[in-house]
Amino acid sequence: MPAAPLTAPVARTGDPKPPPAAERVYTHVKEAVLDRRYEGGTLLTEGDLAEAVGVSRTPVREALLRLEVEGLIKLYPKKGALVLAVSAQEISDVVETRLLVEEFAARKAVPAPARLIARLEQLLEEQRQLADAGDLAAVSVKDRCFHAEIVKNAGNEILSRLYDQLRDRQLRMGVAVMEAHPGRIAANITEHGELLDAIRAGDAEGAAQVVRRHVGRVKVLVRGDDR
Repeated sequence: MPAAPLTAPVARTGDPKPPPAAERVYTHVKEAVLDRRYEGGTLLTEGDLAEAVGVSRTPVREALLRLEVEGLIKLYPKKGALVLAVSAQEISDVVETRLLVEEFAARKAVPAPARLIARLEQLLEEQRQLADAGDLAAVSVKDRCFHAEIVKNAGNEILSRLYDQLRDRQLRMGVAVMEAHPGRIAANITEHGELLDAIRAGDAEGAAQVVRRHVGRVKVLVRGDDR
């Protein structure tokens, strides 16, 4: 076995700097909450998180404070951080806001530029591939990207920023729906295809109707009211 080097290897010019410790903890916890590896009701401790990420407790505290501000966890001194469940009110608020923004954006998408059509076709195909691979978290991300592309195309920066603020909640709800209703994955892809067809055909009202049916279904499924 070759001897270990006496000095650490010199970093090459241009090597990316690793993210700060607090940022690594923040990313670890946030991704786990959004894809439901840490489900609502899970109690996270500073010690466990420090060990999982390989850092001290100080950056863990910094990351948890940031996540509490974002509404994903609730801190309890000397106990840890509780992952907050998605409430019925939050579901209702998100769906109502999505409908307001996305119906408007769907109508504004007509007539659609070739760039938008091409991008939506690409995202739809990527979603199909991820669904075939069974990667629910990635499917949820592509689902959200599909809708966000239409919103961005509307050209209203204020609405785009408002929609971006819903991102985390949308991703978390999306994974919850797909876990509880696996058949919904194929239905989502089908409805995305219908929305794309309506936009491609120049049918503004038809596109808005697809959005209304598609997004409204999320509220029913997440609350468990489906029949």
